[in-house]
Amino acid sequence: MKYETVTCSINKSIVRKLNQINREQNHLKERESEMGSVQPAQIPTSFGHELRACLRCRLVKTYDQFRESGCENCPFFKMEEDFDRVADCTTPNFNGIISVTDPTRSWAAKWLRLGRFVPGVYTLAVSEVLSEDLRNLCEDEQVQYVPPKRV
Repeated sequence: MKYETVTCSINKSIVRKLNQINREQNHLKERESEMGSVQPAQIPTSFGHELRACLRCRLVKTYDQFRESGCENCPFFKMEEDFDRVADCTTPNFNGIISVTDPTRSWAAKWLRLGRFVPGVYTLAVSEVLSEDLRNLCEDEQVQYVPPKRV
């Protein structure tokens, strides 16, 4: 009788553990499908004076990275095609940095209005505004632009 009770309780604990593992695997699969094929933005290759932040989405990369591949959140700026656009669409004047690995689930990303952007490194605040022609481009592309609170 004792042998059956011990075996039964061991089997129940194994089943519980297997169910827990199944739930965790299903959760991971759901997160992967939520993320879909979203590729994260490039991580800055250095953290010196050459860092710049996109004026629209606040993505932080080096000047060279913006010049080579543009902004992952703002492809309509076409920074990789027009090098002058990098200077027009980005700024070296920003405050703070945050790394966001899962913007859809991060409360900090939602609070900073980064929830719809790709995973990457972002600034907390920029201190410049987009020029009028670039604001018009955002409007033409039906993309929201929120200017900084204090300029």
